[in-house]
Amino acid sequence: MSPTTRRLTTAQALVRFLAAQFSERDGVRRRLITGTWGIFGHGNVAGIGQALLEAGEDVMPFHQGRNEQAMVHAAVGHARHLNRLSAQAVTTSIGPGATNLVTGAALATINRLPVLLLPGDYFATRPADPLLQQLEHPVEADLSVNDTLRPVSRYFDRVTRPETLIPSALNAMRVLADPAETGAVTLALPQDVQAQAHDWPEEFFAERVWRVRRPGPDPAELAAAVGAIRTARRPLIVAGGGVHHSEAEAAIEALVDATGIPVASTQAGKGSLRHDHPADLGGIGHTGTDVSDDIARTADLVIGVGTRYSDFTTASGTLFQHPDVRFVNLNITAFDAHKLAARPLVADARTGLTALAQALSGHRVDASYEAECRAGRARWDAVVDAAYAAEDSAVPTQTQVLGALDAVVGDDDVVINAAGSLPGDLHKLWRTRSPRQYHLEYGYSCMGYEIPAAIGVQLAAPDTPVWSLVGDGTYLMMPTEIVTAVQEGLPVNLVIVQNHGYASIGGLSEGTGGERFGTAYRYRAADGTFTGDPLPVDLAANAASLGMDVVRAKTVGELREALAAARASDRPTCVHVETDPAPTAPPAAAWWDVPVAEVASREAASDARERYDREVTARRRHL
Repeated sequence: MSPTTRRLTTAQALVRFLAAQFSERDGVRRRLITGTWGIFGHGNVAGIGQALLEAGEDVMPFHQGRNEQAMVHAAVGHARHLNRLSAQAVTTSIGPGATNLVTGAALATINRLPVLLLPGDYFATRPADPLLQQLEHPVEADLSVNDTLRPVSRYFDRVTRPETLIPSALNAMRVLADPAETGAVTLALPQDVQAQAHDWPEEFFAERVWRVRRPGPDPAELAAAVGAIRTARRPLIVAGGGVHHSEAEAAIEALVDATGIPVASTQAGKGSLRHDHPADLGGIGHTGTDVSDDIARTADLVIGVGTRYSDFTTASGTLFQHPDVRFVNLNITAFDAHKLAARPLVADARTGLTALAQALSGHRVDASYEAECRAGRARWDAVVDAAYAAEDSAVPTQTQVLGALDAVVGDDDVVINAAGSLPGDLHKLWRTRSPRQYHLEYGYSCMGYEIPAAIGVQLAAPDTPVWSLVGDGTYLMMPTEIVTAVQEGLPVNLVIVQNHGYASIGGLSEGTGGERFGTAYRYRAADGTFTGDPLPVDLAANAASLGMDVVRAKTVGELREALAAARASDRPTCVHVETDPAPTAPPAAAWWDVPVAEVASREAASDARERYDREVTARRRHL
């Protein structure tokens, strides 16, 4: 008879447990934890590190990181590309290794993406006090720096005895696999407890399947939503990230094909429809297209699908201006479904869209409304064409860089970005061809996300070309994971757009009275401001020094050749291009609230405040 218990350390038990966890949706089973990222120090090397070594790659694949925050970004990119059905773990030492997780954890939780964080912690038994890297608190002796992870985690526990791992680990998996609750999950692991042995019940290591549910809508909520849609003259669907997480792209296409309702997308929802679908209006909100925002202003019913309505989507509460506008929100979380005083439809996006399509059988919007939307689409297509057009001999603008990339990528290539001026240009102009091609992290808009996220996506989709688009400011934040891509032989493509500073914030500063203060990467001038010559920083040489193949492009023609070469390469490749700083993207079609100094002695700030006071009057509270 086999023994009923197994003697292992807490860390060994945790690794074995994680290897036996699976998710299942629509009858398809996957590993829930596909691998572990780690940087080792005294807080985890003899615990989790030893356990991973003993388990081996077949049990738990290991990925070596260079920065703890970047490891979380890589895990999050991986989970997003796999529609949140698989996640990865991240192990760190105590002290700075653990606190470096906080930014990545915030990004994961804000974007509702699963990641398991396993930071080392102080001795539970307290044989010495204080320890190396210990934060001493005068009235809370059980507090550690890991408590900084509490507000950015969807679940947090400190495993202070081996046997407490069992309920803690089970709760962690429950949250990771729950489509309404998921985000960062933290299990703080005291370094002595990691190494302590315990007799574990064999049942703890049995394969366990966490079914990702697809709840259907409540009949009364469905009836109310259908009634609102049937009586609306100008309905508009706002597609959010929940469409992708639910794999509801075919369902939303079926609904709009049957009803003619147009679709505008958030940053997370872009690609819910292919760019050339007749109902696709492109991005919405502050970084949206003219046609989307024009339709949004006159919509009498807004149907949110899997969106949390950030201020970029609502133009800080100024976008939806029809005097009688109402909202229907289809969302798997009641928290989001009730926003904007909406009629809630709490359900899985795919299940809910399918139910709506069935209940709306025979209903279609007025032909004149469809024609208006299609005419707007055609006008915007011409705007995109103009932004992409360029002579081969020209120094490219940023939008022409996107045009050159558009000409090179295939339907399934993945384009990753998170911060700077590129998100606005991409949301307006990128022609998304497949559901997961457009990978913008804009819930937290975290500089430094793009390179590690590309690695995570490449691990999730090994045969897919992956493009990480970064400006010079973002590159300087976190280039370290280039080394990981080289080490793992991952052929990620990095495009560095060199424009000598924070272009996005520079423009915002200029528009809000800040006069671009502190936003350029330049030498100090005689007056002390950063307005001298550009700094002699060679980012391409830096990428090459970290192991990447590098191609420099100075003209549009050279850029097209460089991008094609990068896509064809089986090595991590960087394309470096210095852009013409002249803005060529269409201006914002909707406002965004960035408060301006109410009093100031400088004329630029006073003028900006006058503009702000005019714009803010359009804000509405939808009650």
